[in-house]
Amino acid sequence: MNVISTRGGVPPTSLSDAILAGLAPDGGLYVPQALPRLDLAAFERATDLPAIAEVLLEPFFAGDRLAASLPALCAHAYAFDAPLVALPDGRSFVLELFHGPTAAFKDFGARFLAAAMGALREPGAPEVTVLVATSGDTGSAVGAAFHRQPGVRVAILYPDGRVSPRQAHQLGCFGDNVAAFKVSGSFDDCQRLVKQAFGDAELRARRPLASANSISLGRLLPQMGYYAAAALRHARAGRAPLNLVVPTGNLGNAFAAVLARAVGLPIGDIVLASNANRVLADFLASGVYEARESLATLANAMDVGNPSNAERLRWLFPAHADLSHAVSAQWVDDETIRARIADGEARYAQVWCPHTACAVEVLERLRRAGDDRDWAVVATAHPAKFETVVEPLVGHAVAPPAALAAMLERPAHAQSLAADYAALRDRLLTAP
Repeated sequence: MNVISTRGGVPPTSLSDAILAGLAPDGGLYVPQALPRLDLAAFERATDLPAIAEVLLEPFFAGDRLAASLPALCAHAYAFDAPLVALPDGRSFVLELFHGPTAAFKDFGARFLAAAMGALREPGAPEVTVLVATSGDTGSAVGAAFHRQPGVRVAILYPDGRVSPRQAHQLGCFGDNVAAFKVSGSFDDCQRLVKQAFGDAELRARRPLASANSISLGRLLPQMGYYAAAALRHARAGRAPLNLVVPTGNLGNAFAAVLARAVGLPIGDIVLASNANRVLADFLASGVYEARESLATLANAMDVGNPSNAERLRWLFPAHADLSHAVSAQWVDDETIRARIADGEARYAQVWCPHTACAVEVLERLRRAGDDRDWAVVATAHPAKFETVVEPLVGHAVAPPAALAAMLERPAHAQSLAADYAALRDRLLTAP
């Protein structure tokens, strides 16, 4: 399958070339030239997550030079499960996406992308720099996925003081071929710098770049896999289509859910849950998209004032009436996030991270409005990553999973960087 730009300014290109390029030359985001429609019978023999993901992704990779590698890519990316756990009421569920090496949903896509780029690398090819902006979790997932991969350097940009202490430690704990830069600004500043670098032809000629943000199809498409698995498992249990509440910041994870439904998976309604950065909620309500300066909140990984993947959402649904029918969005303030974390164990026997707490609040609003259908909140990160927020609210320590605990034992270092493109360009060009 070929892919095109959301802005229509470049000819169709192969999926592999799009994965290597990241951003389209016209500044747009790559999207499938046409969406396949999958027959659920194709999944009949696929029961585990890697097998389901392979069936789902095969039409997207058909005819591509990565097609033969797809089984191995899926086996690597989905080496850990994404369980759909029932909550006490029997009609609410939590889709746990935090069982990977960095305890966040980004591990699936980052591992797929790293393996894909490794498979595409030609012998003797010049070293490539994977440049990534992170609001908290993307950077560590990318760092872990590409750590010590031959021919690759990683530069992670994150907003200084606006990620949790454990997230910051993760970002700087890799060393070797992975460098972390703490930027004096917001996530939107980090994302702006990354986009400027990708638009700098002279820089890219001297220092080849690749993207690992959700602007990359190599990260975005694999995120459909766990939604497909959850929806199929739910349907195979004789249940009605599963509805989803997805916490979202840059909109990549939520857009993956929308794509999974669009190609035929049994997914019902999709509601986006954001923090006080309410750009998407206001856009869906009014039809007017207005980027804003991001606000710092407890759910820091969603502190995004100009979500990149809104461009893909608007490409898929150019008419606002169709878009507002396809998805809805609600936002949650910090006070309510605290309340949902504080009562999570009493109400659900769960400890929530701040981002998942946003989704739980939206689910509770739906229940209060009389919606008794099957809903799953998407748990995007393990609560132990946010111990300074979570532990005072639940009144006890939250033990980190083993992989996270091991990362926290390593030394960590990050370089300071001004929110200035010239400063970033100099660092990229002078890196050893």
